[in-house]
Amino acid sequence: MARPADPNARTALISAARVEFVKKGLRGARIEDITAACGLSKGAFYLHFSSKEALFGEVLARVQELLGALSRERVECMERFFAEYGQLEAKDLSEGSQRYERLVALEAELDLRVLETMWEYRDVMHVLLRGSQGTQFESLFWVMVDQEVERVAREFRRLQRSCATRGDVSPSLFGTVIVGTYALLVQQMSHMRQKPDLASWAHNLQLLFREGAMRRGAEPAPARLKRASVARTSPRRTSARALSPKTSRKP
Repeated sequence: MARPADPNARTALISAARVEFVKKGLRGARIEDITAACGLSKGAFYLHFSSKEALFGEVLARVQELLGALSRERVECMERFFAEYGQLEAKDLSEGSQRYERLVALEAELDLRVLETMWEYRDVMHVLLRGSQGTQFESLFWVMVDQEVERVAREFRRLQRSCATRGDVSPSLFGTVIVGTYALLVQQMSHMRQKPDLASWAHNLQLLFREGAMRRGAEPAPARLKRASVARTSPRRTSARALSPKTSRKP
């Protein structure tokens, strides 16, 4: 009777392989180095995986599964939010309404879970970006990016149809900006040894995505410049303070 595969060995092999893939890339990593790193034999490796590519593909499928589940959960959460609180209006942003703050908090929480997953599997993303040349995974990162851009664009179009967001923004461009930001963040993560404050990242991302760089209540730059120009060219006027009873009273 064949000896059953040890599940602990499988976990150890995956951990050791992820380290080797980052060091040497998918093509450069050797099965004997992977097994030596966790004190197992090549025979033990083949009890669990048919090849190092199969091992990497299994880990990658897990990442895709997690991110896909988070994407579906985001859609469901947004639907529940708008059903309970209604659609946002322009004044929600300008006034910083409670409804707006709830939405930012909800999306920041969802973003944090995505960032946590990206941090946990940053080595896998690193291999996809820099260590998969010459393998079947060589262009997969960008295929995943394109798929995610289309998913975000579809969701944005759905929100546009329900008047939950601006109708004058290209869904495809919006998706590219959002997904491109996360692609750059995961690249940065792959070089980090110390975990950053991902909760702060998530909150700041939501503020940037929804408000841009303008302070709440601030006028757009053209309006400020026009007002300043009028003030410089207009005749000087006496201030209201100068006309107050205290300063205008005759001796």
